[in-house]
Amino acid sequence: MVALWNAGSDFLLAVLEFFKNFSGSYGVAIILLTICVRILLHPLTHKQMVSMQKMQKLQPRIKMLQEKYKNDKEKMNKEMMSLYRENKVNPAAGCLPLLVQLPILILLFRVLINLDLQGAALLGVNLDKSVYTAVGHAVGLAGETIGFGAVLSGVAANPLGLLQFNLYGGNVVLIIVIGFLTWYQQQMSATANPQMAFMNWFMPLFLVFICLGLPGGVLLYWGVSSFMGVAQQWWIKRKTQEEMMEENKPTLHKEKPVKTSEE
Repeated sequence: MVALWNAGSDFLLAVLEFFKNFSGSYGVAIILLTICVRILLHPLTHKQMVSMQKMQKLQPRIKMLQEKYKNDKEKMNKEMMSLYRENKVNPAAGCLPLLVQLPILILLFRVLINLDLQGAALLGVNLDKSVYTAVGHAVGLAGETIGFGAVLSGVAANPLGLLQFNLYGGNVVLIIVIGFLTWYQQQMSATANPQMAFMNWFMPLFLVFICLGLPGGVLLYWGVSSFMGVAQQWWIKRKTQEEMMEENKPTLHKEKPVKTSEE
């Protein structure tokens, strides 16, 4: 398993170095890598998003089935599976793209941690530093990796260091953008389920907290991927709505019905 992870890291590093030599920038190389990954995953993400949009439209019918068969779980599950088959919806379709993306994020994290980027940045985003590390340097702490506790102590000892916003500002702004894109994407596929409504707010906030400890290069990949995901979902949502409206239109006779002799 370790050998497999090492092989994946070496391959991702080779791809990243190829794009870096082509563009002259690690930041642009990460963006090009993100675009390639999104293109490769397009069939999976397309299927996932179409399924999510159809699931959203089916919520009223699902709720009716849940109410109708609330005392017969087996019958309810059978009717819901029938409903999914009828509308060509796979409830588990949303998991696969995420499972594919996760190893890529982990591999990119490993590559950036071990790669000497020599302070490379793009649009103010430090590619090799997390927000914790960047803020730590702003308040006078030393080290390549600085944790949450050390940052709090450093800020308490030297709060004026936070005025050096240029050292960490780009990463913070990018994290806010990622959090907003995650929230917006969830709103586009939100349901009336109260539990899901809570998750639609909790997950972006939790994601922002996780992102504080990730290198800027990983954040850049995540941000560009999220932006492309929102654009793709917006387009699919619009197309799915048009298709479902067409399906629900009454069928019109092309020719007038012929009167019988009895009439």
